[in-house]
Amino acid sequence: MVQILEFEKPVGVLDAEIATLAADPARKKDMVKVQARREKLLADIYRSLTPVQKMQVARHPDRPRFLAIADALFEDWQPLAGDRKFGDDPALLGGPARFRGKPVMLIGQEKGHDTQSRVLRNFGMAKPEGYRKAARLMEMADRFGLPIVTLVDTSGAFPGIEAEERGQAEAIARSTAACLQVEVPVVSVIIGEGGSGGAVALAAGNRVLMLENSVYAVISPEGCASILWRDKAKAPEAAVAMRITAQDLADLGVIDGVVPEPVGGAHRAPAEAMAKLGDAVAAALDSLKSLSAQELKADRRRKFLAFAQAA
Repeated sequence: MVQILEFEKPVGVLDAEIATLAADPARKKDMVKVQARREKLLADIYRSLTPVQKMQVARHPDRPRFLAIADALFEDWQPLAGDRKFGDDPALLGGPARFRGKPVMLIGQEKGHDTQSRVLRNFGMAKPEGYRKAARLMEMADRFGLPIVTLVDTSGAFPGIEAEERGQAEAIARSTAACLQVEVPVVSVIIGEGGSGGAVALAAGNRVLMLENSVYAVISPEGCASILWRDKAKAPEAAVAMRITAQDLADLGVIDGVVPEPVGGAHRAPAEAMAKLGDAVAAALDSLKSLSAQELKADRRRKFLAFAQAA
């Protein structure tokens, strides 16, 4: 049973009615009518989501995460551990894989899917050793000529004291620099939350895509509201002002494309959502295959310098 979000409660009422009607074979026609009403209502709701509602969808506990996507779209994935300096970070995963028969380097954050795995993965908030591992894997991909695919899903890098003691800012900067310096194609996809430098460290790619109901921002709307208004209840207003949605960021030129999700979000039809994601990644990689190593680096440089010029 899919968890119903607050703004989806009218759909939940119809779901309950459908379940009751399904138990009575004599009322099949009534059930079909209610199902049609439900589908229309769901489509109407998702057609007019506010930014803060999209954020709720991006955070949905049943949304496909890194490991689910890796299993669905990539073959022979071999996760590699450690940053060769301190240790391994289970919040950030990566290693060589095959994507539609071709070798790639797959890297991304994993939030977990239940209490135990979320605690293990630190809710997708990587520590310095995670970002140093990402940089190590990018450099390995560069050495072996492997295109890099990153799947971004984090509320931000881990802000704890131990992370700062081990050089969190330097590690994020090094991972971002590795994204920009490699001479292979880099395709990045925001699959859920793209939070602050913890997201940019994996998303400085030639092509940056976002799933339709994902969000990408320098700070969470709650954090922004706490700073500007000293009131987290102002998060919906902050979300509008910050322009965190995939559609806003495509209009601003920050990302290169929006990957459509099934009606009701990726969590309602994960297989369909992941298939569309696979097609988008394949198209992005195909668009880069004719570029030389120097052209790939120059393409990324132009993209990110343009943001500063636009500002």
